[in-house]
Amino acid sequence: MTTTPDDPAILERVGHYYEAATPYEVGREKVREYARAVQDYHPAHWEESTALRLGYSGLVAPLTFTSIPAMAANRALLETVVVGYDTYVQTEQVFEQHRPIVEGDVLRTDVELSAVRRVAGKDMITITNTFVDQAGETVHTMHTTVVGVTGDEVDPAITEAVDKVMMHDVAMLALDDPSSSYTKTVREAQAPPRSATGETRRVDSLNFDDLSVGDQLPVVTRKLTRGDLVNYAGVSGDANPIHWDEGIAQLAGLPDVIAHGMLTMGLGVGTVSDWSGDPGAVLKYSVRLSSPAVVSAAGGGEIEYSGRIKSLDPDTRSGVVILVAKSEGKKIFGMATLHVRFS
Repeated sequence: MTTTPDDPAILERVGHYYEAATPYEVGREKVREYARAVQDYHPAHWEESTALRLGYSGLVAPLTFTSIPAMAANRALLETVVVGYDTYVQTEQVFEQHRPIVEGDVLRTDVELSAVRRVAGKDMITITNTFVDQAGETVHTMHTTVVGVTGDEVDPAITEAVDKVMMHDVAMLALDDPSSSYTKTVREAQAPPRSATGETRRVDSLNFDDLSVGDQLPVVTRKLTRGDLVNYAGVSGDANPIHWDEGIAQLAGLPDVIAHGMLTMGLGVGTVSDWSGDPGAVLKYSVRLSSPAVVSAAGGGEIEYSGRIKSLDPDTRSGVVILVAKSEGKKIFGMATLHVRFS
C-alpha cells in the first residue's frame, strides 16, 4: 500500500517525534575518518594544536559530520512511520551549525517528521534532526528532504537484486506497512535552547574588511573513485547500493553509480572552510540537489566547486556565499548557499 499526502494517514503522522535510543559519542578517530572521507584536510580536523589555537577543546568535526548519527537515528522513522514507499531519493538539505561539534561531544539525536508535501506529483518528506550536547544545548539542526519512490517507479527486479547485496541487518526496499501497530508520539516540551557559542566566539576566518560583494572563491576540483564511494558508505553508514553497484543503480533508473549527496555536500563545504580559514565560520549550509555526480568504474568522476560572495552584512561581519558544483558540465547543486562569519 502506498500512502501519500492524498491519504490522511501520512499527513496525520506529521509531527511524529522520538529521541534516538542511544547517544552518539564523537570520537577523535571518527572525526579524522570522516574528514578523510570528504577530503577535508583543514588541520583543525586533524591536529589538536590547531584546533586549540582556534579556540576549540579538541578536533573539530566537519560540518556535515552530523549525517552519521542522523543516518542511524532516522532509520526507525523511515521503516515504521513514513511507510508505503520502497525507497527514497535525497533532494534538499539544510545544516544549521549553532556551534561546531568537537571530539568528546555526546550527542542526543531528536527525530521529527516535520513536513510532507506533494510537488509535481512527487511526495516530498522532510525530517528534522536536532542534536543536543552533554550540556543540554542544541548544537546542530539538520533538515533532510527526500522524495518517496514507490515500486511502480523502478524496475521490479531491484528488490531481489538489493536483497542479494545488502548488509545482513539493513532492509531498504519493500518494507511492510505497519499501520495497524502505529502510535504517534509528539514532543512533550520545547526543544532545548540553541547553543550561542558558535555565534559569539571569535572566528579566525578572513577579515571582513578585506572582502567585497562579488569576490570569487578559488575553483577547486575534487576527484572521486568507486573506492571513495565505498569508503564514504562505510564511514557514514549510508549503505545504499546505488553508490557502489552499477547494476542496481541502473535498475533504479540511473546511468551508473552516483556519489552520495551528503558526500558531494561535504566536499563542497570543505572548500569553503579552507577558503575562510575556520571550519566554525559557517553557520548555515543549504543545498538543493539537481543532478547526480556519476562515478564510473573506469574513469571515476570529478566535481568542480566554485563560488562567490553574494552579500555582506557589516553589522554581523558575516556574508552569504553562493556555492556552485558541476560534474561533467552539469550543475549538481540547483542552489547552494552558506552563511559565513568573518573576523
